[in-house]
Amino acid sequence: MIGVDGEQLGVMPTRDAMKLAEEAGVDLVKIAPTAKPPVCKIVDYGKFKYEQARKDKEAKKKQKIVEIKEIRLSPNIDTNDLNTKVNAARKFISKGDRVKVTLRFRGREMAHMNTSKHILDDFAQALSDIAVMDKAPKVEGRSMTMFLAEKR
Repeated sequence: MIGVDGEQLGVMPTRDAMKLAEEAGVDLVKIAPTAKPPVCKIVDYGKFKYEQARKDKEAKKKQKIVEIKEIRLSPNIDTNDLNTKVNAARKFISKGDRVKVTLRFRGREMAHMNTSKHILDDFAQALSDIAVMDKAPKVEGRSMTMFLAEKR
C-alpha cells in the first residue's frame, strides 16, 4: 500500500485501504496487480491516467522508426552507375535507415547468377566505412538480396 504522498503504508486488508482512500477523497488504484501481495496506491485516478498518457506520448516521441530503403541493381551495371547507387545508399544509411540491395536477373542473366555476386560484394565494400552487412547476399527466385545497416 502506497499513500497519497508516496509514503509506504505497509501491507493491509483491502477494506482498510478502501476506507483510507475514501477519507482522502481519492481512488484506490492497483499499480502492480500481479505482485504478491498486489501493490495499490491512493491517487486521483483521472490525474493518474493523464500522467500515464503523457509519459506514453513522450516515450513515443523519442523512439525512431527504422525504415528499409531498397536499391535495385542489374548484373551488367557500369561502374559510374554503381557509384551513383552507392552514394544514394550512403545517404539513406547516414539518415539511420537500413538498405536492402537487390540484384535482379532477367532472362539469360539467370545462367550467370554465381558470377554476379561480386557486384553486391563491391557495393558492400564501397560502404564498409559507414555500414555493416546485416544479412549476407542470398538468392531468392530471380533476385539476390542483401541488407546493410549503419555501423554502431
